[in-house]
Amino acid sequence: MQDIFNAKEAQNYIDRINKLTPESQRKWGKMTVDQMLAHCNVTYEMVYEPQKHRAPGGIAKFILKSFVKPKVVGEKSYPQNSPTAPQFIIKENKDFDSEKKRLIGFIQKTQQLGREAFDGKESFSFGKLKAQEWNNMFAKHLNHHLSQFGV
Repeated sequence: MQDIFNAKEAQNYIDRINKLTPESQRKWGKMTVDQMLAHCNVTYEMVYEPQKHRAPGGIAKFILKSFVKPKVVGEKSYPQNSPTAPQFIIKENKDFDSEKKRLIGFIQKTQQLGREAFDGKESFSFGKLKAQEWNNMFAKHLNHHLSQFGV
């Protein structure tokens, strides 16, 4: 698993994002490249712009922590065409350049804040996570979708 908190490895994700164009085609799934970038931004919005999203209620949070969390923060990669939580589904077209810029900014901010800022930080859906769990969640989600678009 790559380390999103490491400057060189974070730059690797940025370099991959910079290879995308508005014409990039998916290898699987339904999202267009602009929707994929917006989709990837949701993970970071829940950290840096939580007011944009509704927090899960008690029962939903219990289910997320018990059944979804291990799959999201674990080391195992996501399979193609994995189910997506409703708040991550982007139905409308987005501005490619804007979403790309936002995603790169979020990656840079996360790397600059560093591992220490995330160790024990409360997740929107999963409660407190260790820094490695945050890393796994960020890194494998990015890797999954960048691979989806061949970069």
